Amino acid sequence: MNTISNVISDSNSLPVSGPRVVALALACGLAVATLYYNQPLLPAMAAGVGSGPSAQGAITMLTQIGYALGLLLFGPLGDRLDRRRLVACLIPANIAGLVLSATASSLAWLLAASMLVGVTGVTAQIIIPAISSLVAPAKRGHTVGCLMSGLFAGTLLARTLSGYVGEHAGWRTMFALAAVIDVLLFVVVWLCLPANRPSSDMPYSELMVSLGLLFVREPLLREACLAGFLLFGALNVLWGSLALMLQRPPYSWGSDLTGLFGFVGLAGMLASTKIGRLADHWGARNVVSIAAILVILSFSLIAASGYCLALLVLGAIGLDLGSRANLIANQTRLYGLQPEVRGCLNTVFMISYYVGGAIGSIGGATVGGQYGWIGLGVVGGTCGTLALVAGHLVRLSEPVPVSRDRSHG
Repeated sequence: MNTISNVISDSNSLPVSGPRVVALALACGLAVATLYYNQPLLPAMAAGVGSGPSAQGAITMLTQIGYALGLLLFGPLGDRLDRRRLVACLIPANIAGLVLSATASSLAWLLAASMLVGVTGVTAQIIIPAISSLVAPAKRGHTVGCLMSGLFAGTLLARTLSGYVGEHAGWRTMFALAAVIDVLLFVVVWLCLPANRPSSDMPYSELMVSLGLLFVREPLLREACLAGFLLFGALNVLWGSLALMLQRPPYSWGSDLTGLFGFVGLAGMLASTKIGRLADHWGARNVVSIAAILVILSFSLIAASGYCLALLVLGAIGLDLGSRANLIANQTRLYGLQPEVRGCLNTVFMISYYVGGAIGSIGGATVGGQYGWIGLGVVGGTCGTLALVAGHLVRLSEPVPVSRDRSHG
């Protein structure tokens, strides 16, 4: 039986130039945007298929559950197949999901289309480990940070674009436009993502089993999964409910103004490469702890944002920055853990990450609808507190070996 370490050397890796990284950062942004077009549009989407506010959380939840499922199904294949050909198959399927969303006539159809968009929207999580394997360890954090800047730009611009288009042309038009944007994504990936030889020769079934083995054997992976689950869940407590909350008094905003809220992520996007360098030089675990503290402080502001828009803006900025720091720091240390199975490591981490996001989305929509901003503050702040406490307990119970302190500690 093959083992996780039974690998094939990737002897035909291509140099990763600055322009190639920039182009692939753009691809990451375009790919991940499909997950976030719906967030400012949730009230209009639910109303458009004859459903009430309860459907809003379900749309976001199923998109992210689909994304986690896509990572489980396709993430491990990044270690076994040519990644460029893999994403060339996924993107057309993603286009189909967007077209189905644009033409959905019932809630069931819309939910099914949302899940398909999520399942096939994993291109960015195939690109990132592919490129991280081609750079020197000392530059890995910086390169991952550059790719994540593109990914974060995609989340930011997706919300802003969809909010504007949805308000002035309708949410169905936005999903049709998204399908056209996906065609551009296909071209960029095909031209810029290097073809690669597989880094693993395990059968697919054994590769799937290896995901569980990695989780059992690697305490750093378990630690990263828990932090990702809690802190991305906290982010989605806000974003899963934001359109609903801003639609109500005292704000009474439409989707165009809600979409502008995506710009709160600009500071975090610009800080992404610096976060990557900080993880390289100071230790990823310390960065994750700071991220948890930022989340806690941010939700203390969000809890009072029903009385002051400035508090909501400041809280959202801090929350976004904390979530970005958590993701970049955890991915940086995981990519240096077992280079030959980066795709599998990334898959396990991102599954936990997006399952947390899905639970946060439905939880935020439910709590926000019943208990308002204070309820969101309590739930999100609790997630941040649990992440901080859990990280401290792991630090005490599972000390990192000296050889990994710099990268992971």
